[in-house]
Amino acid sequence: MIRVLLADDQSLVRAGFKALLDAQPDIEVAGEAADGAEALRKVRELRPDVVLMDIRMPLLDGLAATRGVTDDADLKDVKVVMLTTFELDEYVFEAIRSGASGFLVKDTEPEELLRAVRAVVEGDALLSPGVTRRLISEFAARSKEPAAAESLAELTEREREVMALVGIGLSNDEIARRLVVSPLTAKTHVSRTMVKLGARDRAQLVVLAYESGLVRPGWLG
Repeated sequence: MIRVLLADDQSLVRAGFKALLDAQPDIEVAGEAADGAEALRKVRELRPDVVLMDIRMPLLDGLAATRGVTDDADLKDVKVVMLTTFELDEYVFEAIRSGASGFLVKDTEPEELLRAVRAVVEGDALLSPGVTRRLISEFAARSKEPAAAESLAELTEREREVMALVGIGLSNDEIARRLVVSPLTAKTHVSRTMVKLGARDRAQLVVLAYESGLVRPGWLG
């Protein structure tokens, strides 16, 4: 059973999401929060698998609450998905850097929301390819001079290659076709790379790929 915490200051939004999620045989809403401070308290209390976190909330905004989750080693298994009204919300970029596993627009289709909740628990890519590439492009535009790539020393040559492909926004299937391997093999390489680098998910791998200099701005094809 996938346990979800809903954090949004609009009760109608929470009610709609709760009705949809609770109707699924493999998902349950473990709790709700109306502001970021309450969300952080309930994450620590309930230890959900996924938090659907609104970016704009009173007392403590979604970004600060997300950092509170992702900076806590005891909460390393909790995945945060940011909720936003606009697909290109100005805070989306910072949300990913804060450790969020991805983001969804609030008016997303029900099937997409359910797929996203299940996917993020598995550590798979949550963002659509188009959104991922726009996010990467934004990251590339803002990225600073890369630090020394000492953190990549444990990776094999193939794992570095796979990480670079994740960094430019390719899915497991696209990586498999590029490297002429099976999708399962591609997923295994991605998973091993994440474990070695201590990355929470693919979104963080993208950030690490740029920060380490493995991928440079202008590589989007």
